[in-house]
Amino acid sequence: MFQPYTLEEGTYLVKTARAAVEHFLNGKIYYPKDPPAKLLRDNYGIFTTIETLEGGRYELRGCIGYLGGYLNTLHAVIHSAIAACCRDPRFPAMQIDELPRVVFEVSILSPLVEDVEIQVGRHGLFVKRGPYSGLLLPQVAVEHCWDTEEFLTNTCIKAWLPGDCWRDGKTKIYVYEAQIFRETAPMGSVYQRDLAAEVARCSRGTPLESGKSNNLNIDYP
Repeated sequence: MFQPYTLEEGTYLVKTARAAVEHFLNGKIYYPKDPPAKLLRDNYGIFTTIETLEGGRYELRGCIGYLGGYLNTLHAVIHSAIAACCRDPRFPAMQIDELPRVVFEVSILSPLVEDVEIQVGRHGLFVKRGPYSGLLLPQVAVEHCWDTEEFLTNTCIKAWLPGDCWRDGKTKIYVYEAQIFRETAPMGSVYQRDLAAEVARCSRGTPLESGKSNNLNIDYP
């Protein structure tokens, strides 16, 4: 199981994501105070997800990340958070008055591997064929209660490929794991998501948060 960080370190990353966005929206640069040395030394892929609480459910507000890492884990969080708030082409840029209504989530990605049996609730997917590529975080499959084939199909579609591209031997299929830290509520405490526990809810036919969308990767290997 890929879990490189403690809850304390994960909390630092999520709070850094929020602070970086708040400073950016106020026209300032955020300089983290006393960061754990490990966050400056490691260089994992990072995605920051921002969701808005609307009518008792969460709706995607922005999600952008770096699959191959960006300088180090801490800087990747800062840059992906700012990109998610203001540079996700699917949404208008966030405004400062939205901050009290949004939740931040940070996903730390393991390195990509091939030829691994895909497990919903554990793995995320990255597909690539020619110039086309697409990534879906592991929580996306859990939140939509997809099975493995549905997960593969939707990742192909994300890459602007036919939904059955995963059946084509020319398509490269990579898997990875993610450690996910999330606010319990806007500006709330931070917890680590347990996707293996969450996926059990799918057996009862209840998607976790059907209003959520997915991520936009802006940096490919």
